[in-house]
Amino acid sequence: MVSQQALFAPEPVTLLHDEEGGIRYLPESIPAATAQQWFEESLRNTGWLSRQRMMYDREVAVPRLIATFAREAGDLPAPLGEAFEAARALAGAPFNRVGLNLYRDGNDSVALHSDKTDKLVPAQPIAIVSLGASRRMSIRPKAGSGRIVHIELEPGSCLVMSYASQFTHEHGIPKLGDVSGPRISLAFRCFSGQG
Repeated sequence: MVSQQALFAPEPVTLLHDEEGGIRYLPESIPAATAQQWFEESLRNTGWLSRQRMMYDREVAVPRLIATFAREAGDLPAPLGEAFEAARALAGAPFNRVGLNLYRDGNDSVALHSDKTDKLVPAQPIAIVSLGASRRMSIRPKAGSGRIVHIELEPGSCLVMSYASQFTHEHGIPKLGDVSGPRISLAFRCFSGQG
């Protein structure tokens, strides 16, 4: 028996085609009540870290809070065990690491970048589950005259990016003045070895 919610679930949106699945946006992947619960638990149960980085010959604060967990650690804070299983099912990948980012307001951001691939398992995707406030993601080709794409990452959505897309495109969360509240992203990856 198919539920009413499944019958009317939004269709995935393909943002980029490549031989490994490209970049796909899956709206309403996590039910709204579950996404809200995961947001509250992640906010409360995560040991958020503030990091520094070098920029133009001086040390500056990374404009968001972060945390990282390994699936095999066994003592994941709620809701990460449940979220790992959901992301694995959505993307069809054996994710074993998750990086959390807390964007406290519209001033927190991440510059356009591609994920480092040296520790990732080739051909395995990256899945980003969004919780809390909606935030815009920008996706831009690294070369050529292709256009930049903006997509609103809504709570409960999942963005799946192929490994191959990390060599052809950059993605980022720009600063915005009209953000309604904090957002947490759960970025699931397949690390090789002990990474």
